[in-house]
Amino acid sequence: MADWVDVERAADFPPGSFRTIDADGTDVAVFNLDGTFYAIENVCTHDGGILTGGPIEGDVIVCPRHGARFSIPTGEVLAPPAYEDVPTFPVRVVDGMVQVRDDRWD
Repeated sequence: MADWVDVERAADFPPGSFRTIDADGTDVAVFNLDGTFYAIENVCTHDGGILTGGPIEGDVIVCPRHGARFSIPTGEVLAPPAYEDVPTFPVRVVDGMVQVRDDRWD
């Protein structure tokens, strides 16, 4: 079972921002969207480039390389050139600390 990885204190993680972390060897992007935290793999399923660095439009991230669009809450691909969803990960807040884990191999 994968361990929970600390991201940052929720009080220091303002709405509209994101953090990237390594969770058991996986590059994960954690977003604060209006006070709710979401985590997706920080890799575009189109070409393997990183997603962060592209614009965030509401609850959508746009890949900075080719413009594929993904839902941050669900990982669903919303526009080509990507056709596969990005993995999402569980996020929790414990004692004020935002935590994430890669549970795909549990």
